[in-house]
Amino acid sequence: MDAMSLDPKIADRLKRTEDGLVPAIAQQYDTGEVLMLAWMDDEALHRTLTTGRATYWSRSRKEYWVKGESSGHQQWVKEVALDCDGDAILVKVDQVGAACHTGDRTCWDADRLDAVVGERPE
Repeated sequence: MDAMSLDPKIADRLKRTEDGLVPAIAQQYDTGEVLMLAWMDDEALHRTLTTGRATYWSRSRKEYWVKGESSGHQQWVKEVALDCDGDAILVKVDQVGAACHTGDRTCWDADRLDAVVGERPE
């Protein structure tokens, strides 16, 4: 596939890192549960928009990966949105199994940090 196959109207809105990537948050579409953070370039976003499967760029392996292709823990795309600045992508998915490579449901299950809990004024 040619990376130029991403709709130019979308490509023009993206603000990429120096290596051409945009952070992508995967969220369970029906519960709002935040599942993981991954990275997309234009081609990964194009594949995600046109195949119905969440596709990311692996910075460590330097290759595209369709979530769940090897693990069976698939992400079926329900909705994709850009934030107002075009520097982050929200991918609402139907997650099958674990989203995290550790086997946890989400990448934020295990390591909660101590933080002062804020209260908004009345």
